Amino acid sequence: MQEYNDKRVVTTGRGSMLAMNKVVAGLTNLGISLMGSRVLSVQGRKSGEWRSNPVNLLVVDGQRYLVAPRGHVQWVRNLRASGTGTLRVGRRVETFRAEELADADKPDIIRTYLVKWAWEVGAFFGKDVRKDSPLETLLHVAPGVPVFRIHTA
Repeated sequence: MQEYNDKRVVTTGRGSMLAMNKVVAGLTNLGISLMGSRVLSVQGRKSGEWRSNPVNLLVVDGQRYLVAPRGHVQWVRNLRASGTGTLRVGRRVETFRAEELADADKPDIIRTYLVKWAWEVGAFFGKDVRKDSPLETLLHVAPGVPVFRIHTA
């Protein structure tokens, strides 16, 4: 089982993901959301400049979440520092505040995320992490998979 901790950052497939991110971000900016895609913008914690990335917005029981399947990447660190950001689809921009979930609260969200997007993000997890993984496995990976609950600002 691969290491899942607060230092986990997955960089494999970087070239292909950058190309895919540009396509998804471009379509989302035009107002075409692919299965819930949004363009997340968060102010940089060091530079103060706004940084943008396409993300998959997950809705579970009326609550909205952002899951970071690649781990503790830059947008995660920036969101932790600022606590706020924007989500965009086309011309519609929503400002939000983020609340990071405790590891014990993540398994159901990670499972639902994998049910919906494993075809896209499954490569960022070990072969032992699937939508039907036991609770123990999802609890094991939780420290390496940041999850934020999104609240309207």
